[in-house]
Amino acid sequence: MKRVGRPGLSDVQKDELWRRFAAGETFTAIGRALGKHAGSIFGVVAGHGGIAPPLRCRAAGALTREERETISRGLAAGQSVRAIAHGVGRAPSTISREITRNGGLYAYRAMDADAAAWSRARRPKPCKLALVPRLRTIVATKLAAKWSPAQIAGWLMNTYPDDPTMHVSHETIYRSLFVQARGVLKRELTAHLRTRRRLRRSKCATTKGQTRGQIVGAVSIAERPACIEDRTIPGHWEGDLLSGARNSHIATLVERTSRYVQLVRVSGKDTTTVVSALIRAVQRLPDGLMETLTWDRGLEMAQHARFSVATDVAVYFCDPQSPWQRGTNENTNGLLRQYFPDGTDLLQVTQRQLDAVARALNTRPRKTLQFRTPAAMLEELLH
Repeated sequence: MKRVGRPGLSDVQKDELWRRFAAGETFTAIGRALGKHAGSIFGVVAGHGGIAPPLRCRAAGALTREERETISRGLAAGQSVRAIAHGVGRAPSTISREITRNGGLYAYRAMDADAAAWSRARRPKPCKLALVPRLRTIVATKLAAKWSPAQIAGWLMNTYPDDPTMHVSHETIYRSLFVQARGVLKRELTAHLRTRRRLRRSKCATTKGQTRGQIVGAVSIAERPACIEDRTIPGHWEGDLLSGARNSHIATLVERTSRYVQLVRVSGKDTTTVVSALIRAVQRLPDGLMETLTWDRGLEMAQHARFSVATDVAVYFCDPQSPWQRGTNENTNGLLRQYFPDGTDLLQVTQRQLDAVARALNTRPRKTLQFRTPAAMLEELLH
């Protein structure tokens, strides 16, 4: 039987997966419970559009595994088809067909025959939208007009009260959209749904109590010492990521008092990569030159505790959607666009090139410094 998702998810695990998904658990939580990566969980769920497949069961009149074992033992003992049929309480023709389609008198194996029968029983019934082209066209047109599936289903009942072929439930419409194996409605139509989601979510799904999108242990900028605000004491920095093409980035660090710039090459935006690069950069600075670092709420600093332990630098975080709280850094990023315009692939920029750009900025006179340079200003403050 073909597996769904990555190898390693048994039928029992898939049942558990769908039970937890229906209860509103996240992919990460489900993966942790099943000992699988969250990507494996997402692959299974996305393959079904977030809609749990119906549980399969044997038809009431189908041969059972125990009956097939009896047939196999009977053949091994040399019994006739009629004798085997009498032993299992089935018609001889049923037993004869079973043996013929599964290897014959000398190659019949109960386990193989049962697995083959279970596989052959997969005969998905085409949904109503696939069987009635006129209905499918109307539903697609209404979806493109941003009608909800419930509105379409209700409108069809009122418009064609005496024509059952033109009636369809909202659940059938949702399934035709999200379960692409049906191949009935184009997936692009999901863009016209109010939520625009590409998976059917459980009514129990919620982000309440989850730390997703949040930085654990973040210290607010409101708790930053007031003496940092007046910019009279050096050693307090602001940081951010400057974005480029192909999801590339560089880390920018700016000293608040002198506007001195440090640029750090990063190979990715994940917190492990960014924090490791920042640690190496800060450890190359003179002792005591960086005492605090203020960052935005980007998850690239989720490992801020590791950064603080390695560098002895306290990290503070701005309020959400408040870039003016890092005004010095925002202004510096604007200056950097002279060197790295939008669309620049920053992965192609070396650390040596970044150092050259930082040197150019640090030796340019700044109006806010009475036309002194950041490098000269920092040297003056340190002495």
